[in-house]
Amino acid sequence: QVQLVESGGGLVQAGGSLRLSCAASRSILGFSAMGWYRQAPGKQRELVASITSGGRTNYADSVKGRFTISRDNAKNTVYLQMNSLEPEDTGVYVCNSRELPYTYWGQGTQVTVSS
Repeated sequence: QVQLVESGGGLVQAGGSLRLSCAASRSILGFSAMGWYRQAPGKQRELVASITSGGRTNYADSVKGRFTISRDNAKNTVYLQMNSLEPEDTGVYVCNSRELPYTYWGQGTQVTVSS
């Protein structure tokens, strides 16, 4: 079992930046992948970005070039740097980790982008 705690959300104007953090309760070295999902009102949860244990990254088309995911194994933390934010980026951002065969989820952090 592992607990994932997100932080860094908030209210920001369009064009602004935020950095989200997801801190795990134990080492993330054994996680095959970690990622960030977004839950917007009235929409399905969608994958925003993911990173494998080897450092391979994957992004939703809507955030490519604006968001960057990274992980710090020494701090058991994964980050999501979000730049040039748009109102469409509004939602609850939830951290996810995979330690096969298990999948873990955080509680989420709210991001609101005003126009």
